[in-house]
Amino acid sequence: MSDTSPWHSASFELPPIARAVGPFPRREFLEAWWHRRGSGKLLSADTGDSIVVLTVADGVVEFAGEADLTDYHTPLGSPDVPALAKAVSELPEGYRLELDSLPEEARNAVVAVLRAVGLAPVYEQHELSAVLRLPDSFDEYLMSLGRKERHELRRKRRRFENERGTTSLERRTGPEAVRLFADLHRRSSGDKGSFMSDAMEQFFVELHDQAGGAIDVLVDASGTVASAVFLFETGNETYLYNSAFNPDLGHLSPGNVLISSLIEQAISVEHQIFDFLKGNEAYKFRLGAEARPLYKVAATIGPGR
Repeated sequence: MSDTSPWHSASFELPPIARAVGPFPRREFLEAWWHRRGSGKLLSADTGDSIVVLTVADGVVEFAGEADLTDYHTPLGSPDVPALAKAVSELPEGYRLELDSLPEEARNAVVAVLRAVGLAPVYEQHELSAVLRLPDSFDEYLMSLGRKERHELRRKRRRFENERGTTSLERRTGPEAVRLFADLHRRSSGDKGSFMSDAMEQFFVELHDQAGGAIDVLVDASGTVASAVFLFETGNETYLYNSAFNPDLGHLSPGNVLISSLIEQAISVEHQIFDFLKGNEAYKFRLGAEARPLYKVAATIGPGR
C-alpha cells in the first residue's frame, strides 16, 4: 500500500463496482476533495485491476471523501476487489475500518473481501439517496406523479411565470458562476447559510474547474437569478449536488421550479437517471424519486486477521 499520491493511476478509469455513482469515486472528485478538505494520511492500494483510496487518522480507516460531501463510495475495478484485500493485509492490528456511503453492490463486495481476509465485518444502513428514473417525455413524467403532486408542481411553475415572466434555464461557468452560487447559498437561513464558508467555496471552485461540476440557474424575465444548482452529469445521468435560492423570491418556490426545469432538461437530452443524492427530504419523493439505501461497513483488524 502506498502513502504517495495515487492521482496519476490509470486504474481510475476502471468501472465502479456499484452502478450510477456519478463522479464521486473518480480521480477528479477525490483529488479536489483531498486538496481542499483532506486530513490524516492518504493511503492507496492499486493492483491494476482494482483501486481503493483510503484515509487513516487515529487508527480509523475510511474511504477518501468525507461522508457529508461524498455521496457514494465504491471501489473501482474487479468485483473481487484485490486492492482492498491488499490494503487490509497491510494495516496494523487494532485499526478500525469504517467504510460508509456504499450502495448495495459495493457493500456486498466489501463485506465479501473483508470476510475472505479473516475479518468479521458488520454493516448497517446509515443513509439513503433519492433516485428518479426518467421516462421518455416530460409529459410522461408529470403523469407518473400523484394527482396532488402533479397539480402542485404545475401550479408552482405557472405562479412563478405569472409573477416573474418567462423563465429560462442557463448554464453559468467560471469563477463568477461559483461566486454567484456561493453568495446565493450564504443568503440561506440556518445551517444552510453557514455551510458556504470561504474554504467551502474554494472546494466548489475546484470541483467546477477540475471535476466537471456545473452551475445551472433559473432566471426570470428581468434577468434576476431566482435559484441555482451545482450538479454533475456523467453519461446519461444527472446528479444534483447542491442548491440555493433567492430568499426574496422564496414565496414563489424557485427551488422547485428550477428542479422541475432540470428534470425536463434531463429528459430532453435522454438522460435516464436524475439523482437527488443523499438525504430523505420530502420534496424529492414528491417529485417521484425512490430511496436507494446506503450502507456503512465496519471491521477491526484483529491478531492474525
